[in-house]
This record gives sequence, C-alpha cells and structure tokens, in this order.
Amino acid sequence: MFVSRIILQNWRNFRAVNVPLRERQFIVGPNAAGKSNFLDAFRFLRDVAKPEGGGIQKAVKDRGGVSKLRSLAARRDPEISIEMHISEGEHDISPSNWRYRLELRQESRGYRQPYISSEKVWNGSELIIDRPNAEDRGDPVRLTQTYLEQVNENAPFRDIVRFLESATYLHLVPQLLRHSDVIQGRTIESDPFGQGLLERVAKTTGRSQRARLSKIEAALKIAVPQLQQLRFERDDETGRPHLSALYSHWRPNAGWQREDQFSDGTLRLIGLLWSLLEGDSLLLLEEPELSLNAAIVARLGPLIYRMQRQRRRQVIVSTHSMDLLSDPGIDGREVLLLEPSSEGTSVTVLSDITDLSRLMQAGLSAGEVVLPRTQPRQLELLSSIE
Repeated sequence: MFVSRIILQNWRNFRAVNVPLRERQFIVGPNAAGKSNFLDAFRFLRDVAKPEGGGIQKAVKDRGGVSKLRSLAARRDPEISIEMHISEGEHDISPSNWRYRLELRQESRGYRQPYISSEKVWNGSELIIDRPNAEDRGDPVRLTQTYLEQVNENAPFRDIVRFLESATYLHLVPQLLRHSDVIQGRTIESDPFGQGLLERVAKTTGRSQRARLSKIEAALKIAVPQLQQLRFERDDETGRPHLSALYSHWRPNAGWQREDQFSDGTLRLIGLLWSLLEGDSLLLLEEPELSLNAAIVARLGPLIYRMQRQRRRQVIVSTHSMDLLSDPGIDGREVLLLEPSSEGTSVTVLSDITDLSRLMQAGLSAGEVVLPRTQPRQLELLSSIE
C-alpha cells in the first residue's frame, strides 16, 4: 500500500497542503521549513493507530498539545486536518482505494482535551465512516477517541489501520545506539532515533536475521573496505544484544569490535540498511546522509529505489544533500520543495515548477536544480560575522 496523496490544513508549519506522493519521495527545503513536521503527519496517524500505547489523546500530548500542532498561519478555522489517500498499486494506473480524513480541535472549556470534529473514511467513492454521527452527538465524550484506534469500530477499514500503525520512522542518533544499555524509556515501536535497533535485530527470527545481516555485511565491505565480517551476538553475562565486526588487523582475530566502537557513519549505514530490509511498510527517513561519505550518499538514491521496488514499499526521505539528489534516475515528481513564508510553508512538486522542470529536462540533476532554491538569502554574510 502507498500514500498517493496527502492533504494538510493548519498542521504545524503548513496552512494548506495538497500534493501527490510517489513510492520514492524526497523532501527538500531550507532549515526550519518544516521537513520533519511534514514527516510527522505520517507519524501522528501511526501513533493514533497503534494498538498499544497509542490513541489520539497520547499522540497530541506527546507533541505538546493542540496549540503546538496548530499552524501559526491559521486564521479563523480552528480545525487541524490530515487526509491521506491510500492506493494498492502503481500510482500512475491505480486510483486511491482508500481515503482517511481526521479533523481535530481543542475543547474551549473544561479539561481542554483534543476532540474529533470530523472523521471520515472512503472506500473508493463510498463514504463508509462519517463522524460525528448520532451516537457521538448523544455522547460527546466519544469524540475524544478516533475510530482509527478502536478495534470494535475500525473493522470496515482495518487495512488502513494496519498500514498506518506499521509505518517506520528513522533518524538514527549513533550515541543513543552505542549507549542503549544505559539510556532507557523508549519502546522499540516508538524508537525514532535507532536506540532499539539491536533489540529489533534480536527479535528477528534466525533465517531472516542471517539473510539481512549477510546483505548488510556485503554492503559494508564495499563502503568500509577494512571490515571483513559482521555478526550478531549476545553478552555472556547480561544477555544484551550486540553487533560485532571484524576489521583487518595484523594479528588474527584481534580486530573484533562491538557497536560502541563503530564510527558514526558505520552505525548510520547499518541502521539505514536494516530499516530498508526490515519490512514492506511505509518508511520515513530523516536526513540519512549524515555522517556518511559523499560517494556513499550518491549511491543511496539508487539503493533506496531498488530495495523499495523489490519490497513494494514506500520510502519518504528528507534531505539537504546534493549528493543524494545527484542520481539522474530521480524524477521531478519524486521531489517536494518546501518554501516558508509568513503565511506558512508551501509544498510544491518539483516537476510542477516550470523553470526548474526545464532545467531537469536539459540534463541537470534534481539536486543541482532544487537545492539552490533552499539556500538562505544573504548567506554570504554569515562568514563576515566576527
């Protein structure tokens, strides 16, 4: 399944967004334009749909409340709205099979909880869920929960629930992975920074674990030439999971290192490759180029495309990297440009910007075309500060 279109209203940086999405999608824009907040719309619905520890109340609370979610550029309309169109085939030939729309606002008095002002689900052209309904109007407390999070109510659209709750977000922070034994407090399912990566490896069944690690080892041998072998193991005393790598060394078997000795780039590459191999759900990647050699970054676009196509999954990537966007195979429809203004951040498909589209048709890469548009004005003044 793929999100073929996203529509946002009054969501964080965005007053109004309505853009199509591809199976591989790159999100670019200047600092503070809202790239992370754009990805968070997907994470938000995932957190609402999660069967354990999820729900609308917790998802809003974890983000600081409705006031932190509502765009500062919003006018009179108080509703925050997220709508996703979900397809089950190639976007160019398949219509949206499902549409899910959630509108929420904050109570004006009392506990000031977030509540549902509208929740709608379409299967094809048929509207199958339309809230608030008669029961909601008779008992308004029902509007503090979505049908998305209620198993007794979401049976007619369970496919979308499973799709949304299985979405994965990764912005791996190497320090958290290195010290995962002393940093506590996150479940594997809600781990956006890679702290639970070793537990995810440990929970994978033997054959799948070995197959994935074998592919990662083959990639690391190319990217990290001195690396010879990668293996999973557990600490004999504590039972904690670890990754160990054998590096070239003049003494046989003296080059074994555990993940706390790996470089930032090696840890990031392992986390990225594992996430790409881990499943077929929606994958959200935040700046995967960090800590990686430019030559490796330049190959990530084709790598993501090939692995995404094999697993029939959607991958949405935020990036600042010219190298990542240098792949000539990147289509203008695969790039979304975020541009901030006093009226909120706009989101535009690169191929819809006539002058930039013509530059790509002339042979320039997506990075060469779009990244100059993301640079701050008067950037040259930065070096003159004393």
